[in-house]
Amino acid sequence: MPWTHRAFWIAPGIILTILLLLSAIVARTRLRRVYRERFVEPRRERMFLAAFGYFVAIAVVRGLTLAIHWNIGPFHDVSMGGRHIHHLVWGILLLLLLGYAWLLEIGNGSKESSPWMGRFMSMLYGVAAALTLDEFALWLNLRDVYWAREGRESFEAMSLFAAVLCAGVAGRPFLHGIFRELTGRGGKRGIAYHESGH
Repeated sequence: MPWTHRAFWIAPGIILTILLLLSAIVARTRLRRVYRERFVEPRRERMFLAAFGYFVAIAVVRGLTLAIHWNIGPFHDVSMGGRHIHHLVWGILLLLLLGYAWLLEIGNGSKESSPWMGRFMSMLYGVAAALTLDEFALWLNLRDVYWAREGRESFEAMSLFAAVLCAGVAGRPFLHGIFRELTGRGGKRGIAYHESGH
């Protein structure tokens, strides 16, 4: 069984650790105030968190697949019954699970839903999309072309989805707030910037 093998837990463990660490940094530093000022609208916050999960997962998965490909470290493919289980499978399963949870109105951003669960599930959506789109060329060609020339199609799909996420986030107010906070230019002017709708 793949879930009993150590290799199965490496990518999820690294992704979860990075997401929790970066979330803790924002929650426990002066960035928390900037975050709250810039993400008043829940939809924008959910898009930002999905993009956050997406980019973290892309970095981890691409790093691990390169390590596996070049035999670096203890990393190797996850197999079941001699069959390689692609990370695309885990992405699809996670998307199905998230969709079902949203049908049950768990973490969907409604008033009855927990804001914490909504944030967590938004990040998980980004992770699931990354796992799935990283092997877009495989589901397009119905064969393993990850390292072949056709594998470039995965990069194109990932780039397009990243662009969609970034456009949806329109995280300029938050990034501007971080810049102002780190350069010591925060305060009332930063709040006025947000209230003016820029």
